[in-house]
Amino acid sequence: MHNDTIVALATPSGSGAIAVIRLSGKDAIEIASSSFKSISGKKLKNQATHTIHLGHIVDGNKTLDEVLVSVFKNPNSYTGEDVIEVSCHGSLYIQQEIIQLFLRKGCRMATAGEFTLRAFLNGKLDLSQAEAVADLISSDNEASHQIAMQQMRGGFSSEIAKLREELLNFASLIELELDFAEEDVEFADRTQFKDLIERITFVLKRLLDSFAVGNVIKNGIPVAIVGEPNVGKSTLLNALLNEERAIVSEIAGTTRDTIEDEISIGGIGFRFIDTAGIRETKDVVESIGIKKTFEKIEQSQVTIYLFDASKAINTLEDVRIEIEKIRNKYPQKPLLVIANKIDQLDDIQLANINTTIADVLLLSAKTGFGVEQLTNSLLNLINTGALRNNETIVTNTRHYDALLKAFEEIQKVKYGLETGLSGDLLAIDIRQALYHFGEITGEITNDDLLGNIFANFCIGK
Repeated sequence: MHNDTIVALATPSGSGAIAVIRLSGKDAIEIASSSFKSISGKKLKNQATHTIHLGHIVDGNKTLDEVLVSVFKNPNSYTGEDVIEVSCHGSLYIQQEIIQLFLRKGCRMATAGEFTLRAFLNGKLDLSQAEAVADLISSDNEASHQIAMQQMRGGFSSEIAKLREELLNFASLIELELDFAEEDVEFADRTQFKDLIERITFVLKRLLDSFAVGNVIKNGIPVAIVGEPNVGKSTLLNALLNEERAIVSEIAGTTRDTIEDEISIGGIGFRFIDTAGIRETKDVVESIGIKKTFEKIEQSQVTIYLFDASKAINTLEDVRIEIEKIRNKYPQKPLLVIANKIDQLDDIQLANINTTIADVLLLSAKTGFGVEQLTNSLLNLINTGALRNNETIVTNTRHYDALLKAFEEIQKVKYGLETGLSGDLLAIDIRQALYHFGEITGEITNDDLLGNIFANFCIGK
C-alpha cells in the first residue's frame, strides 16, 4: 500500500539541537497545514514548492513547538510525492508529540526505507541508486563515500542501462527474424552483434573484477597483525593516526582472543586485527590462540608481522623462521614485516636486521620514522587505480550475483553466434541476459526482493 501518507523521524533518534520529521504522500501537505500556524498567517497548502516557513505546530489550543516547515510538491521531491519536513527542537517529548499528532490526523508510521522505496517506485531513482543511498549513509571513509556517491548519481546503472538497451535492440531484430522464418531473412547484422557481445563481455569482466576491490573498500580492508604481545601495536596505530588516540572502534573478546581497530589511511578503511604470537607451545590455551591467529591470517587481505627490534636483536634467526612459516603457509598473501623500536638500535644492529630478514620495514612508532613508508606500502598493496580514475566499482553482492549470471548468459550467446545457433535458441539466452541486467536497475523485480533490500534501511530514509 503506497497511496497513503507516511511519517517518520528522519534524524537519528535521541535528544539533540533539532530533529526533522518527514511526511510523504497525497495528504502530507493537508495534514501538516491543519496543524501549522504560520507566523505570517499564510496557509501552508497554498505555498509554492521548495519553500520554508516559520511557525508553530499546534494541537487544538496547545502549542507543541516553534518549527520550520519545508514544502516539496510532487513530482519535484525525493519520493516523487508531496513531502513535508518539519524541523523542530530535538526534545524526545516534542518529537513524539508531533509524530503522534500527525498519526491521529491520518498518517501511518513509515517502515524501514519506505521513503526511498517510494522514490524507486515513482521513478526518482533506479534500484541500484536506491541501494547506494543506504551505502552512503553507512560510509565511514572517503573511498566508500566516493563509490556510493558515484553509484547514487547513476554511474553504475547508466553503464548497465546502455548495454541493456543495445542488447535489447538486437534482441528485437532477432525476434523479428523469427516472424519471417520461412523467408530466411536476417535483420540482425551478425558481425555487429558479435562486436556488441565482445564489448559487453569486456565491460562485465571489468565490473566483476572490480568487486574484489569494491568489497574490501566497502567493508574495510582486513589486516592481521602477527607478533608477540607488547611489541608496539597500539603505538603503531597511534603513529598511523598521528595522534594519541589509537582506537576508533574496538571489538574485544577474552584473553588471547583477537582485537580489531579500524582506521582510515589515504581515505581507505583498514581493519587491524591483533592476534596471538605464533610459536611452538604445549600450553593448550595458547595453542587455541595460535590456531585463531592462522584463522585471522586466512581471513585477512594483508598480514603484518610486527616485532620489537630492541628485544629481538639477539634472536633474529628465530624471528626469521616465524616469518618464513607464514610466507610458506600463505605464499599468495601480501606480508609486510616491520621491525619496530629501531630508535633504540645502533647502525651495526640495523644492518644486521636488514641482512638477516628480507624486505623488512624499519620503523620507530615513537619517533614516526618509517610510518610514511608503511602507509605507502599498505596503499600500494590495494588496487585503488579504478577508484582514483573514478571508474565504476561494484560493491553490492546482489549486483555481483546478477552480473555473474548475465556474464554466463552472454557467454552462451557468444558460443551460439560462433556455432551458428538458430535465432530462436539465441533469443532465449539473450532474454535471460536482459533479465539479469534488469534485476540490477529494477526493470525486473518482485516484492520479496524489494522487501529484502529496503528492510536494511533506517526508518525515515
